[in-house]
Amino acid sequence: AGSFEEDLSAPAAADTSTASPLSAFGITDAQAARFLQQAQFSSTRSEISSVKSLGYSAWLARQYAARMSPSAWNFLAATGYSVAQSTASDQRFFSNEITPMIWNQLFTGYDQARKRMTLALSEFMVVSVNPLDAFWPTYLMAAFWDILKANVFGNFRNLLEDVTLNPAMGRYLNTVGNLKEDPATGRRPDENYAREVMQLFTIGLYQLNNDGTEKKDAAGNRLDSYTGDDVSNLARVFTGYEFDATQNVPTTVTNAQGETNTVPNTAYTRLPMVLVASRHSNLAATFLGTTIPANTPGAAALKTALDTLANHPNVAPFISRQLIQRLVSSNPSPAYVLAVATAFNDNGAGVRGDMRALIAAVLLDDEARSTTGLSLPGFGKLREPMVRFVQWGRTFGLASAANSWKMGDLSNPATQLGQSPMRSASVFNFFRPGYVPPSTALATAGQVAPEFQIVTESSVSGYLNYMQNAIRLGILVTAPNVPQNPQGPGNTPVYDITASYANVMPLVTDAVALVRKVALLMSAGQVSAATQSTIAGALNATAVTDASSASIKLDRIAAAVLLVMASPEYLVQK
Repeated sequence: AGSFEEDLSAPAAADTSTASPLSAFGITDAQAARFLQQAQFSSTRSEISSVKSLGYSAWLARQYAARMSPSAWNFLAATGYSVAQSTASDQRFFSNEITPMIWNQLFTGYDQARKRMTLALSEFMVVSVNPLDAFWPTYLMAAFWDILKANVFGNFRNLLEDVTLNPAMGRYLNTVGNLKEDPATGRRPDENYAREVMQLFTIGLYQLNNDGTEKKDAAGNRLDSYTGDDVSNLARVFTGYEFDATQNVPTTVTNAQGETNTVPNTAYTRLPMVLVASRHSNLAATFLGTTIPANTPGAAALKTALDTLANHPNVAPFISRQLIQRLVSSNPSPAYVLAVATAFNDNGAGVRGDMRALIAAVLLDDEARSTTGLSLPGFGKLREPMVRFVQWGRTFGLASAANSWKMGDLSNPATQLGQSPMRSASVFNFFRPGYVPPSTALATAGQVAPEFQIVTESSVSGYLNYMQNAIRLGILVTAPNVPQNPQGPGNTPVYDITASYANVMPLVTDAVALVRKVALLMSAGQVSAATQSTIAGALNATAVTDASSASIKLDRIAAAVLLVMASPEYLVQK
């Protein structure tokens, strides 16, 4: 079937789904599945029926109105991850325990559209547990995820403030403990957050038109969005902040050597940082054409700074283009970006930064919904490994019998997915939005393909090998009924996390129908008839009848799912 890099520049399979008639809104099964795979993770039969019954806009409105599923922070508290261990370092550095929390969030809950958008936000407002040097890093990450999830259907200005004051972000980008200048020692405020909040979270490096194209001077040069002086001045605003320890209840723990350590409780991890006025800079701060006068109280200075950032003309096109890239297409047209940015600037009721209007504009635009995109070279995006993984689990009833969700860190590209949520190597995410695969047809065409930055020969084979075992057998878990992963006698790993495949089991004896159903659910029918025929032929090499054993039937289903998920027509989402 070729390579999936080639497939991004090639026409996709036509939308030929005739499994059921058009809905009252003129939506086919394949069109509904395509929309769902952009708007959330999975497109099961019931979800497809819901979109066809409600129409795209009403379906989105229902997601906006749905209550949130339980928080990531509460999952940790309910499953025993708040118990102080025998050494302080366990609470400070045992970051691998982020995985049960985040996989539980992604694989469970009725609000998966909210969670899909939250995952997208987490990739350009980045906090990574690699590393997060503080007590209870798992709780810090859970609280950060929860504030993204709470704000993703709210207003961008509120989101920006909650991100800025979040303790995980404070630790990750050095706002916690950031002290005002000291002329006696030459100390200056740390500039890390001031730089990244502009470069990555709000306005980007270069001045943009509202359609996302770069502004140029008379000589054709790009125009910087901010200067070094803007960074150093804005940094003054982010001084004086510390963790909120008002709810701290310390615990003394003793290790095997009899040494005692004091461990705080987890409360601080979800409290906004507090301002210590004596540590806050009183100097004037001039940045992005705004001046905060000297001796402005810290809270007022922060409000002015965040208002200035949120109202900058770059924000709408900068955020709009990145959200389109995460959900729909790596190379949106200027007209598409303009339509989305216009909705961000004004939701139709005079409100700027309405995230619901932003998301609706991304998903309902003609460029996203028209079947024309299926045959346009360059339209679409490579599915991220972690998104494929969650889609598989959501589609085929993945469940953790003990509610452990201890899948571990899946970042190893040689043996696993090569990507694991909230574990990017840096604040610049797993890949850059402007990444161009070198020496490729995409580069020749002047197109970007962000997700290809994490694609290598090792990651391709690692993904297939990992998925082969996961699809057929499930996920091995050590001691699923207790937190962490104790070793030793009695802790032999078991398959606690497995898929059911109940939705495709009735088709197991009909290879053609089975592959067609899997292709609909996983690729919105974009796996071509020729590829489906090849897969079905491979499945038919082993006869399966109603009298076949459960194991043989599961072998066929697992093979069908794996081969669809290995095909370039699936890997590139059109």
